[in-house]
Amino acid sequence: MKLSQFSRRSVYAIALSLTACTMPANGDSQVAGCTPGAAAGQSAAGIQQVTLCISSAKTTRAFNVEVAETSAQQAKGLMFRTELADNAGMIFPFPEPRIASFWMKNTVIPLDIIFIRANGTIESIADNTTPYSTIPVEAGEPVVAVLELRGGLAAELGIAAGDTVKWATK
Repeated sequence: MKLSQFSRRSVYAIALSLTACTMPANGDSQVAGCTPGAAAGQSAAGIQQVTLCISSAKTTRAFNVEVAETSAQQAKGLMFRTELADNAGMIFPFPEPRIASFWMKNTVIPLDIIFIRANGTIESIADNTTPYSTIPVEAGEPVVAVLELRGGLAAELGIAAGDTVKWATK
């Protein structure tokens, strides 16, 4: 997945400030058996992985996500990947809330694109986005992060707007 409509100055500002990203200030670090931010090593692409927790009223689910921290990692995202495990994904943290805009250029598989507010709640979900599309998929309000999961997984698991997402990076 590649970020669209980004100026060089925006990419540079994000790259400089992403090293300070942490879990949203939305509660305790332990969530019903899921420890957000637990180190999960590095992906085959050499990207840091952490545990991310999504909680609804009845369930908490753990995912092993890659953290797209650098501008290069954010620009490439999940492009060219041919599969994504059900417990995997990629998180794109931002240094401050903004209207996020993503596209599916060079992205082979459909993805669910989940927009996350500063309080950790899901603002909206663009489900089963179309592979290779250059049409922007945007948040409806400023968000601090975007999570990508396998297309259709959010609906299969009952993940919805208003659910809570927690993660942490170094």
